[in-house]
Amino acid sequence: MSSSSFSQSLRRLWALDKFSYAIRVLIALTGSMLLCWYQDEMSLLIPLFLGIIASALAETDDSWQGRLNALAVTLVCFTVAALSVELLFPYPLIFVCALALASFALTMLGALGERYGAIASATLILSVYTMIGVDQRGGEVSDFWHEPLLLVAGAAWYGLLSVLWQALFSNQPVQQSLARLFRELGRYLKLKATLFEPIRQLDVEARRLELAQQNGRVVAALNAAKEIILHRVGNGRPGSKVSRYLKLYFLAQDIHERASSSHYPYNALTEAFFHSDVLFRCQRLLRQQGVACQQLSESIQLRQPFIYDSGFTQALEDLNASLEHLRMQSNPAWRGLLRSLRALAANLATLDRLLSDASNPDNLADASDSSLLDRSPRNLADVWNRLRQQLTPTSLLFRHALRLPLALSIGYGMVHLIHPTQGYWIILTTLFVCQPNYGATRRKLVQRIIGTGIGLTVGWALFDLFPSPIIQSLFAVAAGVVFFVNRTTRYTLATAAITLMVLFCFNQVGDGYGLFLPRLFDTLVGSLIAILAVFLFLPDWQGRRLNKVLANTLSCNSTYLRQIMQQYAQGKRDDLAYRLARRNAHNADAALSTTLANMLMEPGHFRKEADVGFRFLVLSHTLLSYLSGLGAHRETTLPTDVHEQLIDGAGASLANSLDEIAEGLASKLPVAIHSDAEEALAIALEQMPEELEENQRLVQTQLALICRQLGPLRTLAAHLIKDAPA
Repeated sequence: MSSSSFSQSLRRLWALDKFSYAIRVLIALTGSMLLCWYQDEMSLLIPLFLGIIASALAETDDSWQGRLNALAVTLVCFTVAALSVELLFPYPLIFVCALALASFALTMLGALGERYGAIASATLILSVYTMIGVDQRGGEVSDFWHEPLLLVAGAAWYGLLSVLWQALFSNQPVQQSLARLFRELGRYLKLKATLFEPIRQLDVEARRLELAQQNGRVVAALNAAKEIILHRVGNGRPGSKVSRYLKLYFLAQDIHERASSSHYPYNALTEAFFHSDVLFRCQRLLRQQGVACQQLSESIQLRQPFIYDSGFTQALEDLNASLEHLRMQSNPAWRGLLRSLRALAANLATLDRLLSDASNPDNLADASDSSLLDRSPRNLADVWNRLRQQLTPTSLLFRHALRLPLALSIGYGMVHLIHPTQGYWIILTTLFVCQPNYGATRRKLVQRIIGTGIGLTVGWALFDLFPSPIIQSLFAVAAGVVFFVNRTTRYTLATAAITLMVLFCFNQVGDGYGLFLPRLFDTLVGSLIAILAVFLFLPDWQGRRLNKVLANTLSCNSTYLRQIMQQYAQGKRDDLAYRLARRNAHNADAALSTTLANMLMEPGHFRKEADVGFRFLVLSHTLLSYLSGLGAHRETTLPTDVHEQLIDGAGASLANSLDEIAEGLASKLPVAIHSDAEEALAIALEQMPEELEENQRLVQTQLALICRQLGPLRTLAAHLIKDAPA
């Protein structure tokens, strides 16, 4: 291998988002292991390792100052939790009451945001680690400060590494998040290109469903990138590097709006232009732009210049030539379709310009409104308001906060009832497996049991093959790194790795073989408690709240439509209100996709409306694509005399109809299947004289497409409400 290719390989490795995470964990675990070997105190190894694990689980992205503040809060929480376990351990009744109360309070902290939720979850995990340590000593609490000190020391060691890493490589997470965003956008564009496949009887619904699910991944990447950039900007003015990343983020938002827009039903285009090459040229250009997005992603990740292929200009010229050839044939049946294709070509040309701008984002003009919405609480009053809003049985978080203490209390009771060796692993398993909904819990349960079985099997083999304590120590460190690298993407592998790490660590201070059967038994019992708790106590069946998720989707689309029409009235400006309405509409679309995916994991009786839900997802995503098409052309100026007709008239009427359907769904009130007013409006919008100005025609066409979606939406909403349980 040449030096240049080796250097490129290292650059690619460094660019991986999990590589830096793996390096930090590797340094923390290796450092602790070397310290224990040097001091000849291997008994310190387990609490130090467990403290490192808890601290790494509490870590969320932030600037180094924010991470330092979060670390201070984390260490205080860890200290209080560990000391409380030590002091209350001899008093089972008081202990279980404190456990239930603490788990409720800590779960509710998730209402304040991801950072607080991660710290709260890690605090609960560290509490169980402390229980395991006390149980290892036979329940003795003579030196009640010793174990907590070691756990907190391990947590502080990893936390300081994390703060130092953030200070040295502050912008690396921003690069990685933007790279992921453009990678997902590239996949979205490639999927969108498949809709232009010039094939008769193409299953457009299936492809739209796949597109809606990919849109959810794009939205998740947009949200993650926004939060990471926000942590660097804060309330101050961004520096030159962060300003460049902010421009790329806004560029990605514009590309997403353009990419998600639609200008006409695809089946009609295929039928009319089956013998032409125009759809093939649209497809080719869109696929090329998807490839360019992925190349931009790689350039950002590897910190290399992005050079946009100038050959795409020729593909755009070929598309325009094809459109001109069709226009010259003067087929009256094609007139309206050709206008839609010209709007599509204009949209692709703008996409081409946006991607070309990405080659030098520093030259992009600063956004007129570059503010980002910070959802974190600002003061104690804000904290209390958020918590108070969640203190209701209808809140999913509140129900989970009641369910988890019950499951942990039952697990604690099982420990005292049967008291197997290492019985507190039951509580730890329940804590990891018990999720806010049945589908996620079932998924975690299967992954946890299979992963534990694999870990125990591999551990048994490695114990015999490598009896040397030094080699087993290396395996323990490697297993810890594998756990953290895979814990969010491959949970089965992560569980197998953490099982191996525990086996090797306990074998350093005692008999690792003695853990095999108890660990498997505890995993089965803890998983059973978790799934029964989710199934029997305040279950959150997705089908029962499907109506509210659908209602939220339509309501957010209505707000988005109002914001778009306001832009047509007052002129294009990407202000916070518009960007927030657009993001909320896409977030709601992604939330519906996630809800339906979880619904498929539930028992048959509770997913009987899944088919309706998926059909609704296709319709609502189609509606959102028409809205995006309307939003993509906001620079269009409308004549003043049509403001009342299109903006105050048709636009407001369509938004009101969406709100009406949403209100009916949310309240389970009857929804009219047919509306004469909407049918009349659709006909009026579709009847456009030939001399109508092109800009007005484009807006009117998009509004007509939106209006035609209302009928099918009403039908599905009425069906869902009729079949819904009282």
